[in-house]
Amino acid sequence: MKSLKEDYFNAFFSHIYVEESVRKLPRTKEILSKFPSAKIIEIGHYKDVFCRSKQCFTLQHRSQNLILAAKRGTLIYEGAPVCQSFGNDHFYYTSCMMNCVFDCEYCYLKGMYPSANIVIFVNLEDVFAQVEEMLKSHPMYLCVSYDTDLLALEQIIGYAEKWCAFTEKHENLKIEIRTKCANRLYARNARPVPGVIYAFTLSPQAVIDACEHCTPALKERLSCVAEMVKRGIPVRLCFDPMIYLPGWKQYYEEMLRQVYDTIDLAKIVDVSVGSFRISQDYLKKMRRQEPDSAVVWFPFQNEDGFYHYPNELMEQMESFLAERLEEKISKEKIFRWKE
Repeated sequence: MKSLKEDYFNAFFSHIYVEESVRKLPRTKEILSKFPSAKIIEIGHYKDVFCRSKQCFTLQHRSQNLILAAKRGTLIYEGAPVCQSFGNDHFYYTSCMMNCVFDCEYCYLKGMYPSANIVIFVNLEDVFAQVEEMLKSHPMYLCVSYDTDLLALEQIIGYAEKWCAFTEKHENLKIEIRTKCANRLYARNARPVPGVIYAFTLSPQAVIDACEHCTPALKERLSCVAEMVKRGIPVRLCFDPMIYLPGWKQYYEEMLRQVYDTIDLAKIVDVSVGSFRISQDYLKKMRRQEPDSAVVWFPFQNEDGFYHYPNELMEQMESFLAERLEEKISKEKIFRWKE
């Protein structure tokens, strides 16, 4: 008889592709042990599967497969101009996992990657080594969960906890773990690490229902945030990206009421506010993948190769939210992406 744990894990990833070079690594074996029913396929390089031509991201996302590989070449990247540095001079990100189990229509990964399959780079220690080398020259603010949602797969890979343990050893390192997850088990067991900020992306329930498919409800995310805040864990609230829907102001008002009723804002590290924006190249690919998405096909304005809402609407949305937040939290703690 199968255990409940085995049934849970085997609801995902019926096929797992494994690079031959990492097949015998302890971390690879540990991950594979959680999927006893999966078909294991050895490959030479993850791109042989991940970068095949004529893949349909949308269809593939309905039945994602897993790829275990080694990250080679560049491991740390400079922060992109559409992302917020939160006042940090040395802003970087890294991708120890690519793609996400959630299925948000507006997710830039759909324009960035040719495949919806999830890649886990099992050589995390190589990333740690490169971070340590860079820390010899200057402090770092490093985002480790931009191209995925680490907490959504924490039960499988445990990378969030490994990053916490690593960061705890380096006073000049600050990391952000961004998530839409509502992993209450993790929240109850996580420990405060001064250099680790958990950044929860929050959206009105109407936006979640319309286009953040497979993600936890707002109520569930807020419950997770409240648990972590209560336990003294540094938390950032990310109202980013704000998504336009007819009646958006009412939806965001209601969201803020839920936030105020659930979370002690005095204990929040800071807040991020930003409306949807994306590279023109990514949006072009996303529109091919999602021809029926109202969010993706909005008549955006192009500015220097990036699409965003028309200036008047963008300013209206972001100012509305920022001004409401200023009623509850100091202006110095509110970061807008264009400021």
